[in-house]
Amino acid sequence: MQLLPLLLQLERQPGSLREQVQAALGAHGTPLRWAITAVQHRAEQPPLLRIEAVVLSGGAAEVADA
Repeated sequence: MQLLPLLLQLERQPGSLREQVQAALGAHGTPLRWAITAVQHRAEQPPLLRIEAVVLSGGAAEVADA
């Protein structure tokens, strides 16, 4: 097990924001902490969120953008 820092971009969808973020992070490991560090508003498109997080991963270290 190891701590893995992540920087993700997530397009905001209708519904629970917390569930969307946790699902995106869950693909990389068990989320320990996360924060929305930027929001990019786009014309006629959902906002783009930048998520900085730390997850607990059982595999090899990877830093990924989603």
